[in-house]
Amino acid sequence: MKKLLVLDYQDYTGDLPVYEKHTVRAVIRRDGKLAMQQSRSGEYKILGGVIEAGESHLTTILREVEEEAGMFVKPESLKAIGVIEEKRLDVFHKDRVYHCLTYFYSCDVEERMVPLKLTACEVAKGYKLAWATPEHIVETNRRLIKEKWKLRDTEFVNLLAEGKLND
Repeated sequence: MKKLLVLDYQDYTGDLPVYEKHTVRAVIRRDGKLAMQQSRSGEYKILGGVIEAGESHLTTILREVEEEAGMFVKPESLKAIGVIEEKRLDVFHKDRVYHCLTYFYSCDVEERMVPLKLTACEVAKGYKLAWATPEHIVETNRRLIKEKWKLRDTEFVNLLAEGKLND
């Protein structure tokens, strides 16, 4: 898959162990807007999450979009956009390097919807399904998000807004 961006904060030393994580994100468009999770504080996050043991990218996207948005992805519509690589000191474990590969896919969804199945953390943050233009997402997130490591989705949406991605 095409590498879109490398976010290497170089805030770690080479002797630390590496924690590797793989995630997927679903880019769903409708009328010039993107389907996003929006927190109570207003910040936006692209639908998706961690690829669990034994899951394919498709299986993870199907599960995550249903849980986070109550929508059903049309499997045949899944199209790879690219991957963003992140590397930084782990925020939660300062004794290791966090290395994450996030795979982005465009997809279409069915009309039917079901109630959200949010995690306790997502409920606590007040996440809900929201539709917003790429420009609004970028402006809002850059204003609200203070931690640079939380800006991966914003940087991806900015590439979309600037027309730099062929999906």
